[in-house]
Amino acid sequence: MSIPTVTPQDIRAALLLRREIALLDLRHEAAFATGHPLFAANMAAGRIEIEASVRLPRKDVPIAVYDDGEGLVAAAKDQFEALGYHNVRALAGGLQAWRSAGYEVFQDVNSYAKAFGELVEARRHTPSLSADEVASLIADKANIVILDVRRFDEYATMNIPGSVSVPGAELVLRAARAAPDPETTIIVNCAGRTRSIIGTQSLINAGLPNKVQALRNGTIGWTLAKHRLEHGANRRGGIGLFDHAGDNAREVAYRAGVRHIGMRELATLQNDGTRTLYRFDVRDADEYAAGHLPGFRHYAGGQLVQEIDIAAPVRGARILLSDDRSVRAEMTASWLGQMGWETYVVEGGYDSALEVGPPQVVPKPDPAHRYRRPYEGTDVAEAAMQAYLDWEFGLVEQLRRDATHGFYVI
Repeated sequence: MSIPTVTPQDIRAALLLRREIALLDLRHEAAFATGHPLFAANMAAGRIEIEASVRLPRKDVPIAVYDDGEGLVAAAKDQFEALGYHNVRALAGGLQAWRSAGYEVFQDVNSYAKAFGELVEARRHTPSLSADEVASLIADKANIVILDVRRFDEYATMNIPGSVSVPGAELVLRAARAAPDPETTIIVNCAGRTRSIIGTQSLINAGLPNKVQALRNGTIGWTLAKHRLEHGANRRGGIGLFDHAGDNAREVAYRAGVRHIGMRELATLQNDGTRTLYRFDVRDADEYAAGHLPGFRHYAGGQLVQEIDIAAPVRGARILLSDDRSVRAEMTASWLGQMGWETYVVEGGYDSALEVGPPQVVPKPDPAHRYRRPYEGTDVAEAAMQAYLDWEFGLVEQLRRDATHGFYVI
């Protein structure tokens, strides 16, 4: 039986018109990272049964699958149909047809979040300091605080000496506790560029009174500048809102087109079978486990922005966020809104019946099939780190050529 197909032009039209589509690359992650369309999501053929129900919640969502000549499409379509997905088509001609149509191919993983981060820096001129400048401030015992916005496990593996772990979406909630003196300069770092740019700009957008700077190029830049990293740190930032932080965060979300809904509207969205709805609780894992709104998955806000292609592979879907303190959902939603998502923040609900239990964990892929990020671990070659930075520097121009992104920066 022949497989129904869709052309590269059809996919591009769906993206431009904001129609729902899941464009899925069936190769292993390592191959996916060598090149793919901007809004493609990786779902390796051998992981469809593991991932589909979590990542593709609506069974009749339009799905387009492709490979690069490996012959994975027919079996993948059968797998999807066995799971109840019946609107599956193949990209006619595969990835090569996309290239032949003259459309852009993006390398690496989480590519469009990284491209968006570069666009934010280009449009907002997000302030930053070099590794040497930050090292000098540390040596001089300057009035600074360094906040590491990566996941805690990344921070514990290696971090800038003296830095404190405050994962991305927690920044506005915790910055005032980390730097109660408004004269203290806050320096935000990640492993490379994206999360530090978004984190720094989050604090600026939310009106934190302190001066805020990104550590330019993160731990990669620190390593390339031959500075020492700390290992095994366990410093975590406590909660402390600065004046008007909650109101400011809501205003930032409003400016990004985010809508706020109550439990009645939540029920309406959940009952709408014509649209894909992703529901994420953006708090930390312990808070989520203690009690969360029924049906909401855990995805810490900073990682959600960085890994949105993994969390929500259906471009054009709706995204609904929850947070009992609101500010994390507001700031996360503000970035998703600017990335072109129809985004909602649900208000209330935590005083009613909650689900209790740890986050759902999707098994990790075989390490042999996984793409080794040039910014992870402690044994990455310097040439690979520099090549990664050079790639990121070119993303804004590649976005311009691609022209499907729909991003805007407030």
